[in-house]
Amino acid sequence: MPSVITTHNLRKEFGRKVAVADLTIDVQAGEIFGFLGPNGAGKTTSVKMLLSLTHPTAGSATLLGKPLGDRLSRARVGYLPEHFRFHEWLTAAEFLDLHGNLYGMSKAQRDEAGPRLLALVGLADRADTKLQAFSKGMLQRIGLAQALLNDPDLVFLDEPTSGLDPLGRRLVRDIIKGLRERDTAVFLNSHLLSEVEKTCDRVAFIRDGTVLQTSTIETFEQGSIRVILRVGDPTPRLLAGLARFDPGVTLERANGRITLCLDGEAQLPQLADWIVQQGHALYELTPTRLSLEDRFLQIVGEDAGEG
Repeated sequence: MPSVITTHNLRKEFGRKVAVADLTIDVQAGEIFGFLGPNGAGKTTSVKMLLSLTHPTAGSATLLGKPLGDRLSRARVGYLPEHFRFHEWLTAAEFLDLHGNLYGMSKAQRDEAGPRLLALVGLADRADTKLQAFSKGMLQRIGLAQALLNDPDLVFLDEPTSGLDPLGRRLVRDIIKGLRERDTAVFLNSHLLSEVEKTCDRVAFIRDGTVLQTSTIETFEQGSIRVILRVGDPTPRLLAGLARFDPGVTLERANGRITLCLDGEAQLPQLADWIVQQGHALYELTPTRLSLEDRFLQIVGEDAGEG
């Protein structure tokens, strides 16, 4: 699949402040790409550089095969910002018609796209309602419709489900999956890691303006696991020995349960055998897959809040 976004050592400085130190990513056509990091990690500045809303200080990048800022490429991009201010005096239909006109769409194209997209985002019965009467969730959905007006090849969605209830979040997930089927790439920034885990093909973790790791969701699902152990006598010597499997092994003294992480299921028999060989009775061994939130904390750091 062709790349829709490529960046190499993209950097942005504001005076002496480095907002983005090293943005190096590659996003493919039809891919749902998650962009994750704590507050202040450089996510918003990165998106603004890719959209040519601010110019990079150094590095190189292409958008839809063209250098950043190419007008024809930008015309094939949709964007829903996190903090939007829409024309609240317009009705939903008028709002989409205005933005369709800004895209250079003909009246026939606007007349077809408006009702179709309102239906897609569940607002068909609100076409004649002014935006000032919309809830935050409804504004989020009309913003998504606006981002899809130009039938884009690449869509940037910044916190697209932040104001939605569970039904609204499922609607957005279904729309994103529909975009994937049409080979439209989605660059998704969200602090709802459970939504990212359900939606994305790959994710990049960024902290302090640098991409730390890019991995597929499938890789995470097949990777490390958390193990809960309960033994007859969790001595300090046993905990020290378990550090060979995970240096971060912990003991909850209230219930005697030991928690550690393994690289994969293949280590489970070895772990169980080792405990028995040390003369301990093994009463519980429960492996569970790590969630994307667990991975986030491992990669970005426990001291980082979700961004």
